[in-house]
Amino acid sequence: MRKITATAGSAVFLVLAPGVVAGLAPWWLTGWRMGAAFPAPVEITGTVLAAAGAAVLLTAFAQFAMQGRGTPAPSAPTEQLVVRGLYRYVRNPMYLAVLAVITGQALLLSRPVLLGYAAAVAAAFIAFVYGYEQPTLTRRYGAQYQAYQRTVPGWRPRLRPARKTPRP
Repeated sequence: MRKITATAGSAVFLVLAPGVVAGLAPWWLTGWRMGAAFPAPVEITGTVLAAAGAAVLLTAFAQFAMQGRGTPAPSAPTEQLVVRGLYRYVRNPMYLAVLAVITGQALLLSRPVLLGYAAAVAAAFIAFVYGYEQPTLTRRYGAQYQAYQRTVPGWRPRLRPARKTPRP
């Protein structure tokens, strides 16, 4: 897939998947209205968490398009396994970023309902990763993905990047 096609496809998927999960659904739940105010440090933490999550999400999507020459969408996967950049710290930065955005919104808006929603989204992500994504990546990339799994944690980011990640 050409980089321009991968970039366009990733942008569309960004709006359709994380845009709905971390944008439209929280808006449906809250109308972006503030709840009973949390203390200022909690709201500030929410702002930082949501902004950091958004930055990680955009970076991860760009890596898929530029390095993997594909999209995060299962219908248009990457040509190469993406194991550089953020993916040296954790295998699932996109899912963690979406959860950070939702959790950040919960804290910023003082809306606990979004914490429950984040928990439900986390459960769905975990089920998807173990039930579909990991088996699919193992079939597609074989030993390279299995070596990557052994080297980089799935859900708790490393403090230091993995030194040796399998190269495509």
